[in-house]
Amino acid sequence: MKSIIVFASGAGSNFSSIMQYAKTTDTFSIALLVVNKEDAPVIQLAKEQAIPVLLLNKETFNSAEWIATLITYQPSLIVLAGFLWKLPEHIVHAFPNKIINIHPALLPKHGGKGMYGMRVHQAVKDAKETESGITIHYVNEHYDEGAIILQEKIAIAIDDSAADIAKKVQQLEHHFLPITIDNLLQ
Repeated sequence: MKSIIVFASGAGSNFSSIMQYAKTTDTFSIALLVVNKEDAPVIQLAKEQAIPVLLLNKETFNSAEWIATLITYQPSLIVLAGFLWKLPEHIVHAFPNKIINIHPALLPKHGGKGMYGMRVHQAVKDAKETESGITIHYVNEHYDEGAIILQEKIAIAIDDSAADIAKKVQQLEHHFLPITIDNLLQ
């Protein structure tokens, strides 16, 4: 069985979907959760399943010292699941083609610095898009510019609010992220 490391910053709904899926497969297990907010609800989800948690502050995160900690877990994949900090180049280079991210829109539209969460869904609404979706992609040195692994679309009704769009997109995230991890590791 392969191990993955998940990075998250918030409630952990994608972490939860990955964790539930991992219970049903022989392909992977979650070896570590990396978080950047000490009050992130995702920490409790990990603790309930006895998954170790590594809490990082900005200073530690930007140093290269903690890469050794990640390496000890021998991850086959690192998954950014709602992690809001841009990875420093030294991390990207330490794990080439082993870091993936899920973005709540159809890249290259509505990506880049500052485009996360409801900001993305509001931008989709403001642009009067007729569809949105998710993009799972490899992480490189630039926000949301790595090679695309998977895109899935949903239709948007003219009267959908940003919150409505968010709900639809989140359903895609919860379904496709764990499956994509499984497929990449097989």
